[in-house]
Amino acid sequence: MKYTFYSLIYLFALVGGIHSTHAQTSLPQTKALEYRNIGPTRGGRATTVTGVVQRPNEFYMGSTGGGLWKTKDFGQSWNNVSDGYFSTPSLGAVRVAPSNPDIVYAGTGSDGIRSNVITGKGMYKSVDAGETWEFMGLQNAGQIGAVEIDPQNPDRVFVAVIGNAFAPSPDRGLYRSLDGGKNWEKVLYHSDSVGVADVEFAPDDPNTLYASLWRAERKPWTIISGSVDPRVGGIYKSTDGGDTWKKLEKGLPQGIIGKIDLAVSAAAPERLYALVEAPAGEGGLYLSDNRGQSFVMKSSKKELIDRPFYYCNVDVNPGNPEAVYVSATQFWRSYDGGKSWKRLRTPHGDNHDLWINPEDTAVWVQCNDGGANVTLDNGATWSRQSNQSTAELYQVEVDDQFPYWLYAGQQDNSTISVPSLPPYYSASGPMGYWMAVGGCETGPAVPKPGNPNIVYANCKGRFGVFDKRTGQERNYYVGASNMYGHNPSDLKYRFQRVSPIHVSPHNPDVVYHTSQFVHKTTDDGFTWETISPDLTANTPGTQVISGSPITRDITGEEFYSTIYAIRESPRVPGLIWVGANDGPVHLSRDGGQNWKNVTPAQLGPGGRIDCVEPSPHQDGKAYFTCLRYMLDDWKPYIYKTEDYGETWTLLSNGSNGIPADYPVRVVREDPEKAGVLYAGTEFGMFLSLDDGKNWVPFQQNLPITPITDIKVFRKDLILSTMGRGFWILDDISMLQDLAPNTSRLSTKLFRPRDTHRMRYRGSSSDEIPHYPSPGLILDYTLDKDAGAGISLEILDDKKRVIRLFVGGASSGDAEAKAETDMATGFRPLGNDALLNTQTGAHRVRWDMRHEGAWHANKKRSGNGGPLVAPGTYTARLKANGQIIEQNFQILPDPRVIEASKLSSGAMKKQEELNLKIRDLLSESRKMENQVSKKIKELEKKVKENGDSPQLQKEIDALQNIHNQLSTAQGRYRQPMLVAQISYLYNMLIRADQLPGQDAYERYEELSQQLEQLKPGFKSFFGSR
Repeated sequence: MKYTFYSLIYLFALVGGIHSTHAQTSLPQTKALEYRNIGPTRGGRATTVTGVVQRPNEFYMGSTGGGLWKTKDFGQSWNNVSDGYFSTPSLGAVRVAPSNPDIVYAGTGSDGIRSNVITGKGMYKSVDAGETWEFMGLQNAGQIGAVEIDPQNPDRVFVAVIGNAFAPSPDRGLYRSLDGGKNWEKVLYHSDSVGVADVEFAPDDPNTLYASLWRAERKPWTIISGSVDPRVGGIYKSTDGGDTWKKLEKGLPQGIIGKIDLAVSAAAPERLYALVEAPAGEGGLYLSDNRGQSFVMKSSKKELIDRPFYYCNVDVNPGNPEAVYVSATQFWRSYDGGKSWKRLRTPHGDNHDLWINPEDTAVWVQCNDGGANVTLDNGATWSRQSNQSTAELYQVEVDDQFPYWLYAGQQDNSTISVPSLPPYYSASGPMGYWMAVGGCETGPAVPKPGNPNIVYANCKGRFGVFDKRTGQERNYYVGASNMYGHNPSDLKYRFQRVSPIHVSPHNPDVVYHTSQFVHKTTDDGFTWETISPDLTANTPGTQVISGSPITRDITGEEFYSTIYAIRESPRVPGLIWVGANDGPVHLSRDGGQNWKNVTPAQLGPGGRIDCVEPSPHQDGKAYFTCLRYMLDDWKPYIYKTEDYGETWTLLSNGSNGIPADYPVRVVREDPEKAGVLYAGTEFGMFLSLDDGKNWVPFQQNLPITPITDIKVFRKDLILSTMGRGFWILDDISMLQDLAPNTSRLSTKLFRPRDTHRMRYRGSSSDEIPHYPSPGLILDYTLDKDAGAGISLEILDDKKRVIRLFVGGASSGDAEAKAETDMATGFRPLGNDALLNTQTGAHRVRWDMRHEGAWHANKKRSGNGGPLVAPGTYTARLKANGQIIEQNFQILPDPRVIEASKLSSGAMKKQEELNLKIRDLLSESRKMENQVSKKIKELEKKVKENGDSPQLQKEIDALQNIHNQLSTAQGRYRQPMLVAQISYLYNMLIRADQLPGQDAYERYEELSQQLEQLKPGFKSFFGSR
């Protein structure tokens, strides 16, 4: 039996059972492709933090979708430490062993179970302070609420498992390990619906523990926190190391009880604080001064216990048992044991966790919906949050300016727009580009085609039109009614907080917005027309007030039976596809006059249609994705139709490339190559070259995080993620050139995309955002090692070689690392890219420059040549006995054409003069180098043989030439000929311009000065 490359991958998936993208194999042709993170570096939600007592400068932060991060400099910089090790980006708890600062335990699955929950996948352990990690089991734990380590024994660990956020689970409970996580024993268990939210050691006795049980579950339409059965939940205590447990009840609420968090202080070991969710009048902060035998309520302040499913965190100062802190929407502090409270401002609202250094209680690390922040002065000042790339983005849209900008709603912050490449110099760095563009955290933010100054934005169902020129947002809410606090069944319009906005691809004045209906405006929202009936399932049992049985929580997150996705066909005006968050898919072929339910019969009810994708290549063809993990169905669902929804094909059966437990959020078809599909799942990216029959991982260098949206624009693949910001894979031309059943490598040069000349300073690949230096990307593959015989030539339209690359190891992005000359303000341009000669796929970036001037330093020689003029060029690869050519265009920067009306002819004249100056610079440097060497040679002879009038005469003559060529050593010396030529050269390669008359005249002057030195030079060196 013959197997293609694809079929071998899927056979492995079927037989071996793929559970992680780390175990899968990508296409060999795509190996060299890498995404780049363009930020923002504005932090996202973090739910767990801890510090290191022995190293007070070190802290850890666990985010809800961005993984685990560490700082070694009190929060001045943060770096991810979980990438490549964790199979989920969601963190619930992290702790460092008090007895060994190198041992760290991390529990996955955030305990803040709001609507965009990302599931946990067990426990991880590091024994080298976070450098490497090992999976330690509890794979099915779901959300983990707390991890505690015996202060004297780092192998004795307790883990509070909340469990599956969406369904009953026997894995709930409190777990204990006595061997460092190799084995786990469930030591406290109530039922498959009740998990453990917190666990604490008594500070003076590691055999005494306290734990809180919590009935918690989410449905797409509500939040369950607590049980109507008063026996469910509460605080439990063990005095024998967790072997047996007793429920603590005296003084605590005796009726319904919900989430509980616990806190203890080494300064008063007998004291136990409990923050308790309970009905009004009973919920609040409780205190026991006798190790839990009895409690008294200290405060029923409602702000302490708001949204407990999301917050409910209490901490106490390890050196002062009267200093108590509560993390909630606001951050609260009490200095009298909880009797009175004052608000303490943190860098961001919505607070989740706090760790206080027991050796210096003025040092804290605290986290909230903006990330983590460190204080060294009890919260008077904090470290910044703009250094954590953990943004949770709901979608991505792009505008059509150059360079294009990306837009999204960032959870817990605002809408945000960032550029794909630096559009201009920013004195404050990349943060200076960030822009909020109307709406709010939920987005979307959709720029108007043809006018990027106008952005259509949403805030929890409220439609706005943001104008960048004024900074104002005009508001045109459909229905103009506040939906907060309502039973959705009573609302005229049900707007989910993430309500889509879609601009017609045929008319930029036609904008769609959706509740349970499709709404349409042609005048920027001033008037709205409802063009559909209710296109949702609208099941009565799901139209309820969310939050039960204790805490009412109605913000629109749980509004069910709303339209969640809408797209009009890019081929056929009026062909509109919509999907609801409760299951149905509908189609209109006449602009909304008539609608047809085209939901596949085989698709179960209730799933969220996260994405609809009309094909850009075929009228009746479309795709959609359905998320059902909120119903405890973790299968991937991608459907395709080719007959307007009459029949559907499932493209993700769990055994054709996308693992069976990888829910899919988004699918897009390549706009230039039919059948090339990109799928974003809960745990990464996948690619299909055969219209979804088979899939391969396309994770590349992406971290594990949910992919929330995908765009293909100008041959770039653009992603938004739920925890790691925006990512771009530059130039996917080679994907569009691959055959569907690619099974093996060949020696090949792929046609590059036509590329615009740009001038900006790139950043290093390890920086965020990463802006690659300007260049044309060239992809090639080798079926065997090419050795020294490989070369890549760039030819102009007359087939003259203007740049040559040979095999070797590149020293990196020289331009990004180059430093600016303080005297002139000039910075070296260009790169020193070399070709990889090994078998496989490779990518090289030509900086669109000619060979630079000669330099005595081989590392600098040839770099920084003049930019080529716009025109037609050819890339020629010579390798493995083959010669392969690909033509392409170098295009002018459209902003230059628009702003300065500079013609291609003018840029050609600039190129020609720059090349003359380059050659003059090379000649002068070579002359300088030869003279310098000759002087040293003669001086050596004098030193060896004694004074010689003839030799001294020759030295003096050469020194005279050298003095005219070279600038003397020292500060502020007069620049001589080589420096003057370099100065003119740098003057003319900084911008696109027609050279001024002075430049031509100065070139002639410098040429003449060099000519005047040649007779003396030739007397020593002949005609060389």
